[in-house]
Amino acid sequence: MSRAPENGPDHWSRRWIVAAAVLLILIASGVALVDLLGGSKTAWVALLATVPALAATVGGPRTVLCGGLFAGVLGVALGLHHHVPGRFLGMTLAALAIITAACGLTSALRGRRERVLAAVRSVAEAAQHALLQPVPSTVGPFQVAVRYSAAAAEARIGGDLYALVSTPYGVRLIVGDVRGKGLPAVGTAALVVGVFREAAHDEPDLLDAVARIERSLARNLGPDDFVTAVVAGYPRTGELEVVNCGHAPPLLVRDSAVVPVEPDRPAPPLGLRGLSGETPDLHVLPFADGDQLLLYTDGVTEARNHDREFYPLAEGLARHTCDEPADTVTALHGELLHHVGGHLHDDAALMLLRKPVPAEAPMPAPTAPQEAGHVGTCFS
Repeated sequence: MSRAPENGPDHWSRRWIVAAAVLLILIASGVALVDLLGGSKTAWVALLATVPALAATVGGPRTVLCGGLFAGVLGVALGLHHHVPGRFLGMTLAALAIITAACGLTSALRGRRERVLAAVRSVAEAAQHALLQPVPSTVGPFQVAVRYSAAAAEARIGGDLYALVSTPYGVRLIVGDVRGKGLPAVGTAALVVGVFREAAHDEPDLLDAVARIERSLARNLGPDDFVTAVVAGYPRTGELEVVNCGHAPPLLVRDSAVVPVEPDRPAPPLGLRGLSGETPDLHVLPFADGDQLLLYTDGVTEARNHDREFYPLAEGLARHTCDEPADTVTALHGELLHHVGGHLHDDAALMLLRKPVPAEAPMPAPTAPQEAGHVGTCFS
């Protein structure tokens, strides 16, 4: 039987509750000690009302009730010790009882909200698993790594999307960004991913698969909604087909250089073809052993630091690229979070593909610093 790690969330939660309980006892005891030593009679007794109030911040109704009873017993003891008039002591205890009841109700309501939030999180996790399915580290001839972060602190999914499938026509993938945020964006992302998975298996031609997504969006999206996306396929050895629909250009890593893969002709985002009448081009890209391709959303390149500077993704990719895509993506994601100060303001997705070199030999360590824009060495 497995057990939770000793330093897991439940362990730290228990430690925090115990520490909070000890702190409450120390506060109440401190109030009593000051009252006894200072001889101030009733002045410090009223501060015992802080005990149930503080208990409500860390525990449930039982914790609040225990804190209130403990404070009440101390209040009675101090009142009798100082010969406080019964009427005044009764008023103090009544106020303490009211505060305890109010704090207990607040704690109960907070517990209910936490249970609702836990249920919402579980639904979000199920939706994430259905929409953004985990991508294995190896798909067809590629090594693959994916990293996704939703901007909303409690969310698991947002408006960014990705999918990668192995089909009779080779490996196919999509990375996209839905206009807007919230549940409507999530619904649109689910629609795009669902249609892509079907079209990727059914349509021999990649442009026909993109056209199928376009038709579906035209029927289901509003006039101002759209999705930027890059759709790619690997139908033949050494060739990668790329269709860019208004999305940021992927970054190709080849021969120690990082180069953006710009479309030959700009195309509108998915959902807007009917307004412009333009159709996307199929860009055939040579993709040999050792080449890598990074696809991403604008939540990465438009992330700003405190000086309002954008994150330099191409430079970061040059610094962190190595033979393990998972290490590269992890390093990029960590650097991105450091750049923005730890909190993203937009959803961000990274997908890195690498065509491994057969029987790769260990690369010798570089003997001199490499110039900016060239691939660096990945260290663990």
